[in-house]
Amino acid sequence: MDIFILLATMLVCFLIGMPIAYSLAMAAIAGALSVGIPLEAVMLKISDGVSKVAMLTIPFFVLAGAIMAEGGMAKRLVAFADVLVGLTRLRGGLSIVNVLATTFLSGISGSAVADTSAIGSVMIPQMEANGYPRVFATNLTISSSVQALLVPPSHNAVLYSLATGGTISISALFMAGVFPGLLLGFSLIMLCIVIAYRERHPQGQTVPAKDAVKITIDAAWGLITLVIILGGILGGIFTAIEAGAVACIWAFFVTMFIYRDYRWRDLPALLHRTFRTVAMVMTLIACASAVGYIMALTQMPAKMTQFFLSISSNKYVILLLINVLLLLLGTLVDMAPSILIATPILLPVMQNFGVDPVHFGMIMLLNLGIGLCHPPVGAILFVGCAVGRVSIEQVMRKIWPFYAVMFGVLMAVTYIPEISLWLPRHILR
Repeated sequence: MDIFILLATMLVCFLIGMPIAYSLAMAAIAGALSVGIPLEAVMLKISDGVSKVAMLTIPFFVLAGAIMAEGGMAKRLVAFADVLVGLTRLRGGLSIVNVLATTFLSGISGSAVADTSAIGSVMIPQMEANGYPRVFATNLTISSSVQALLVPPSHNAVLYSLATGGTISISALFMAGVFPGLLLGFSLIMLCIVIAYRERHPQGQTVPAKDAVKITIDAAWGLITLVIILGGILGGIFTAIEAGAVACIWAFFVTMFIYRDYRWRDLPALLHRTFRTVAMVMTLIACASAVGYIMALTQMPAKMTQFFLSISSNKYVILLLINVLLLLLGTLVDMAPSILIATPILLPVMQNFGVDPVHFGMIMLLNLGIGLCHPPVGAILFVGCAVGRVSIEQVMRKIWPFYAVMFGVLMAVTYIPEISLWLPRHILR
C-alpha cells in the first residue's frame, strides 16, 4: 500500500501537468506520511541530495559545453570532419561528415540537444544544398546526437552516478561510454554508406592541402578540450570535477580570445541559460533523493527483484525485459528524471543478476537516449525537427533504419559487457 501511494501520487502529479521535480517532492511527502516518518526527514534528504561535492561536475561541464557549442566550435568541427572524409572521396561523404562532427562535438558538449542544434544548423542546410534529402539529413543529425549521452563528458552519466548514491565512479562511467559511443557512430556511418550507394548520394570532395592545414589548426584549439577531459582523467592529473573546471576555463579562453566569434555582450545570456539548466537539474536531483529514500523504506527494490525473479531466473531474459521497460520509459519521461527515478529501483535488480553497475549505466543511457528520438517527449527529435524545418510526421516516416541501427547497438552493448567494461577495467584499475 505504501508503494502504491508513492507511485500513484507521482503519476497523478505527472498527469495534471505539475513540473517533474515538484511531482517527485509531492510523492516523497505522500510516501513519508504513509510510512509514518516525520516530514523533516524528507527535507533532510532533499538537502543531502545536492550536498555532494560530485555535484560540481554538472555546472562545470554544462557551462564548458555551452560555451563551445555556441562559440563557433561546431562549424570548425564540421570543416575538420570534411577534411578527413574528403581524403576518401566516399559516396555520401557529407553524411559521414555529419556523424564525425557530432562525434567530436559530443566529446566537448556532453549534451545531445546542444549537438543536434549546433551541428544541425550547420550541416542540414549544407547537405540539402548538395543534393541530400532534408528529412534524411535531419534524421541523421538526430540519431548521431545520441553519442553525446554516452561519450565523456556526458552529463547524464554524472546523473547516473549521483542516482546510485555516488557509489559508481564518474571516471569509470566516462571511460565506459567511449566504445559504445564510437560503436554507435561507426554503425551510423555504415548505414550512411549503404544508403548513399543505394540512393546515389554525391561523393565527398577533397579539400585543398593549404585549406586543410588551416582548418585542422583552427579545429585543434577546440579538440584540445577532449585531451583535457580524457587525458587529464586517464593520466591521473585531476579528477572528473577538476577536469570540468579546467575545461570550462579552456573553453572560455578559446571562444573569447582565439575564435572570437562570440560577443562579450551575449555572455550574460549564456550564463543565465546555463544557471537555469543547472538549477532545474539540481532541483530534480534533490527531490529524487527524497523519493529514493522513501523507496528504500518501502523495500521497493527488493520487491522489484522478487517480481522479476517470478518471471524468469535467466539473466538474458531479464535484460531484454529491462530494455523494453526502459525504452518505453524513455519515450514517456524525459531523460534526467527517468535516470533519477529508475536507477534506485532497477539497479538492485540488475546487481542481483550479476550485471555490473557500470555496464547497466550504459544500457540505461542508450535506452533512454533512443527514447529522446521518439514522440511524445523526444527532446532531440523536437529540436532536430525545428532546426531542420521539417515536421515530426515527415521524420517519423523515414527514421526507422536509424532506429534499427540504434537498437542493434543497444543489443550489442547489452549482451557484450566488454564493450562498456574493457576500457575502465584496463585503464582505471
